[in-house]
Amino acid sequence: MYTAHIADTPNGKKVIIALEEMSLDYRVRHVDLSAGEQFTPEFERVSPNNKIPVLVDERTGQSLFESCAILYHLGLATGKLVPGDAQGREAVLQWLFLQAASTGPMLGQLWWFRHGAPERNEMALERYTRETKRIYGVIERRLAVSDHVAADEYTVADVAFYPWLASHDELGVDLRDYPRVAAWLQKIGERPAVGRAQRKMRKA
Repeated sequence: MYTAHIADTPNGKKVIIALEEMSLDYRVRHVDLSAGEQFTPEFERVSPNNKIPVLVDERTGQSLFESCAILYHLGLATGKLVPGDAQGREAVLQWLFLQAASTGPMLGQLWWFRHGAPERNEMALERYTRETKRIYGVIERRLAVSDHVAADEYTVADVAFYPWLASHDELGVDLRDYPRVAAWLQKIGERPAVGRAQRKMRKA
């Protein structure tokens, strides 16, 4: 049994998708970010950076923070959604690092300046829009040579990118400019585990 401490964000969603894809037993603990629950001493004990998601293994008491680290841990622990060969695993790690280091920060900042900032900031909007479109272009080119992000099979790298790139409407990104990304998003969105995860997020 796992407990997933999440909020309805792309990083929260990808952990629930992974748990569903791997058919693991888990429960959801919703963290109210607007109320500042991520800054409580109890939460800080499992998440030193005061961020969601956190995954706690109730059998061992082990807790994991950082969403891509959680995905990779689950993949290795279950033998699912991570290639069996070293080269394949290294490819997945590269794309997980790219998602964590570039996709999340750039798309997250664009979302904030479009929807959360108290005043419109044209310089920030121009910068983060440009970077967001550049990242969509990276994935578009990658999908020209493979049906999946990191390997010739569906992996945790696909899971990691999916909720972020699926936020294109909120980011003002026109998927007509990225037809391969559009087809990939549709294909992943039709997976039964992704559908179950989306329903559980709405209940969280």
